[in-house]
Amino acid sequence: MLTANARAAWECGIRSYDASILEADAWGHGVELVRDVIEKVGLEAQTHHVSGNTVDSAPVASRSDMLSAAALFGLPGAEPSAAPALRLTGTVLSVKDLREGEGVSYGYAYRASADTRVALVTGGYAQGIVRALGGAVDVAIAGERHPVVGRVAMDVCVVDITDAAVRRGDEVLFLGDPAQNEPSLVEWVRAAGLTAGELVTMVGLRSGREETA
Repeated sequence: MLTANARAAWECGIRSYDASILEADAWGHGVELVRDVIEKVGLEAQTHHVSGNTVDSAPVASRSDMLSAAALFGLPGAEPSAAPALRLTGTVLSVKDLREGEGVSYGYAYRASADTRVALVTGGYAQGIVRALGGAVDVAIAGERHPVVGRVAMDVCVVDITDAAVRRGDEVLFLGDPAQNEPSLVEWVRAAGLTAGELVTMVGLRSGREETA
């Protein structure tokens, strides 16, 4: 998606990129990968030179004429509109029955209102899935939405799967494409009170990264 988003910007007449794109290891996407993508498309960085107490720069395009990090990484509200470049997944570790009144995770902050089934899945605040998301967002398993319940732990969280046919080893989608009705950063921003940029950077820097075509 990085390449597709960069090409879409080029087709809109954008020929340079905001230097902030390469900050924080390219917002967690990998600075070498991101630099390679934008340079292959033909976008150029704005150059700045410090001389004494003044900063001289090459002619700087207006903000609307520069590729922003939001547009390249497909963050909510990006102009031009772009697909998310980051897709965050985990794995189901185990599935168990949860009886009415039984609790899960730290302090049993969540207790089942009726008999149900829950899945323990990989991904916690050590991977950038911030604690505020517990009880506030969904994940997708086999295309079906399921809520995260209880407190998010360091490396895992719990998902209420009710009667869905979920098994150990199934893929769990935390972040995908809202155009496909998948869990997205829009929901995370609303729940966590952080910006999309902050969230995607935390995830990218803390989770295992795998480049896909």
